[in-house]
Amino acid sequence: MTYPDPRYLGDGGEVNATFRPAGHEPELTYPNGGTVVHYLATGASTGGRFGLYRWDMGPNPSGPDAHFHRSISESFYILSGTVRIFDGARWIDTVPGDYVHVPEGGVHAFRNESGEPASMLLHFAPGAPREGYFEGLAEFAVSGRPGEEEMTEFFIRHDTYWV
Repeated sequence: MTYPDPRYLGDGGEVNATFRPAGHEPELTYPNGGTVVHYLATGASTGGRFGLYRWDMGPNPSGPDAHFHRSISESFYILSGTVRIFDGARWIDTVPGDYVHVPEGGVHAFRNESGEPASMLLHFAPGAPREGYFEGLAEFAVSGRPGEEEMTEFFIRHDTYWV
């Protein structure tokens, strides 16, 4: 393993850091009784390198069923509470400080079934536009799911394949 080719070719560095204060309001609130999503770094803001999201779940059971992605990897870092993560073979009850990485093609799922709030970081690489996926699911929860054909197209467009 070696370092990739340089992407910055200047001599003196640049002032280009991004700061997001802890009290920043979430970008998305799901109508399920408590899940909010903070867009910490989107694929658009990182030049497609990665996406990083804080996923705060309320005490009500929530989370996707088993699925995989063809073009992105997904990682989970647990900040608080207990999150059940399916690694393709078994469910793991993760706690703060636990980390799970799922490469492209890896079957996975996550759920908060603890009855208590839980929070985690979701990291996607490369930085696909996951915001459209998150926002579409939130809209479907309010307006109702569209027909099967439209849902299939939505999931394919957002690199989500159910098993």
